[in-house]
Amino acid sequence: MTQQQRARRFGRSAMALAVYAACAAFAGAQAQDKKEETAEAPPNPVTTEITIEAGAAGVTGDERDRAFWGQYNGMRNQDVYGILNFDYSRRDVSTGTWLDITGTSLGLQTREIGLEWSRQGDWKLDANYGELRRVNPFTVNTGVTGTGSATPAANYLTGGPGSGGDADLATKRRGAGFGGSKWLGEFQLEGNVNTENKAGVQLFGVGNSCPSTVASGCSFIPGVSSGTGILYFPQPIDYNHTQVEARVNYMGSSLQLSGGYYGSFFSNDYGSMTPGIPGTLNNAVGQPQPAGPGVQAYLGQAVALAPENHYNGLDLTGSYALLDNVRATFKLAYSQTRQDQDFAGAGLTGAPPGVGNLDGQLNTTLAQVRVVATPIPKLSLIAEYRFTDNEDDTPIVAYNQVGPVSFTNQVTSRTKHDAKLEATYRFPWQLQGTAGVGYTNIDRSFTSTASYSGISAQRDETDEVSWWLQVRRSLTQSISGSLSYHGSSRDGSDWLAPGPSGIGLVTVTDPATQLGPNAIYMPTLADRDRTKVRALLNWMATDALTVLVSADFGRDDYDAPSRFALQETRFDLYSLDVSYVLSDAWSLNGYVSGGSQKLNQYRPQGYILAFDDSSFNAGIGVNGKVSDQLQLGGLLSWISNTDKYEQTLGADATPANIALLAATGGLPDITYRRFEVKLYGSYTLSERSTLRAAAAYQRLTWDDWGFAYGGVPFLYSDNSTVYLQPRQNVGYFGLSYVYSLK
Repeated sequence: MTQQQRARRFGRSAMALAVYAACAAFAGAQAQDKKEETAEAPPNPVTTEITIEAGAAGVTGDERDRAFWGQYNGMRNQDVYGILNFDYSRRDVSTGTWLDITGTSLGLQTREIGLEWSRQGDWKLDANYGELRRVNPFTVNTGVTGTGSATPAANYLTGGPGSGGDADLATKRRGAGFGGSKWLGEFQLEGNVNTENKAGVQLFGVGNSCPSTVASGCSFIPGVSSGTGILYFPQPIDYNHTQVEARVNYMGSSLQLSGGYYGSFFSNDYGSMTPGIPGTLNNAVGQPQPAGPGVQAYLGQAVALAPENHYNGLDLTGSYALLDNVRATFKLAYSQTRQDQDFAGAGLTGAPPGVGNLDGQLNTTLAQVRVVATPIPKLSLIAEYRFTDNEDDTPIVAYNQVGPVSFTNQVTSRTKHDAKLEATYRFPWQLQGTAGVGYTNIDRSFTSTASYSGISAQRDETDEVSWWLQVRRSLTQSISGSLSYHGSSRDGSDWLAPGPSGIGLVTVTDPATQLGPNAIYMPTLADRDRTKVRALLNWMATDALTVLVSADFGRDDYDAPSRFALQETRFDLYSLDVSYVLSDAWSLNGYVSGGSQKLNQYRPQGYILAFDDSSFNAGIGVNGKVSDQLQLGGLLSWISNTDKYEQTLGADATPANIALLAATGGLPDITYRRFEVKLYGSYTLSERSTLRAAAAYQRLTWDDWGFAYGGVPFLYSDNSTVYLQPRQNVGYFGLSYVYSLK
């Protein structure tokens, strides 16, 4: 259905609603007259409510000012928008049925329509349709042609940066769903289907360097510089994602069961993208160089896009009362994920003879049991065990050849065991204490014929023991709160290093000497000690004043065989929420929150990096009634986020690194600031009509050296640029009329 057809259809629906409203009003008047004549007439078992809101809204600034404002709300590319919402609800007490139809944001590109029809305790049907347009906030100036196709071509901008055209990077989602349920005695049947199409283009590109500085066809200057290129190419999007779910539920007095199926099916009309490379490219310092045929062929290789895949899963969950004070719950599940899209159909070549697709297959088995017992009235016990097995059955094939060495794809299976035991005791004075211990084991498998070149070390197995304590005080008079502590310690098996020529893995008994002093260890595998503390306080100071305070602190300490790894991470988070009732008509609420996340790591050649992400948020709001007809409200908010890269050098720093840090001062900060004011109000014109108004102002600043630094956009090798306006100011005003009929 086209947009014009949908508009005509909605216009007819709106007209029908208007006619229905008029008829209902007339019928209501007749019913009132008849009621006056016959006071004993029974009440109407059918109640109908209709609400229609219509109006217009406008925004200030241009598309660059609205880069963040209009990223998801559909207000990026236009100055004026329509406001159109409706709600139709019909309830029949005699039959127990309820029909509800809603439409929201119908004047925007984020429109949604939903329908729900049900009979209480018997059946339910629902349907929905929605759209979402996402506009990329970055502005790309380029000479690329073929946008939206699988063969975009870059063209060198001889006029320099900014001499191309601005690209519109946006994707549109359109989704629809249908579902329902039916009760049959103690059984309930449920099912739903949701499908979504996503189309458009998004920010993407390719970048590579030819492997040889000698071959003339693969270099800018033979024997001197390799041919390199970083190029913008918009990724074409044409996806469909369909999800299907069906369940059977049983509700008995002691036993409850739920068995179901879930399926996910993803298809992509674009299996690959083949970029066109221009004959001239900028080198690393921005000088144009001729790109030989080898450079163009190397950079212009087909790029695989998201492959088609499907998932099918079955599960059974249940709960059973073993005794009056003992209940057990369990879950069993099995699923299979497959990715078997044909290489040739996706536009990809180079697979070994006889191999038409990856034939990827991942089988997952899950088993979980949980027992909750109350042996005495004040003591509760919880015991839980969870087993997960991810078995990768993808065929192992020698896809790669580098010189005389060939290697296969990597297949990784994983088995995970989780167990925990927890006890909670209710003490006098409304105190409750909880203590627990947990254990997690992860066992991985690796492929002996795959390449692990460039990886310092891997690990087969990791074990983690955790423990926690919590004291909670229930609300008495005016104060409640909790204090909790969580700790854990992780270690694992011997480290594994790449085998000869980087193929396979071999066990390392002494990593400090066998892997060398410059080995880098993955933080997800390294030994780690973790500590977390959380405090929460809820204080009802008076009937009018409520205060909620929370604070979280945590630290991870890593112990790897060398210092070249993540060494430490820390975080602290805090928040304060206050609400105050000024009078029966007015109330205030405010909040303050902030915190930081830090990590310290050491890299070879003396680089020491202390990364610090800190944030501060605050806001204050007011709501109230000026009179019976007029209601007003507002919100003032502030968001601040800063990423700092504090760089220092160790004793092993090279003279070149010392000179570079002295000359540049290291990486600059990334800052994000947003100030926002929102005002809204409503005025009741009559019993059935209301006038609503809303206004907002947003001022945003964002300095990110990854896309622009000092006002200079990021530059691609063909003089294309990507830029984000660092200062953005947007104003909004909307006015709408609401008509309600009951």
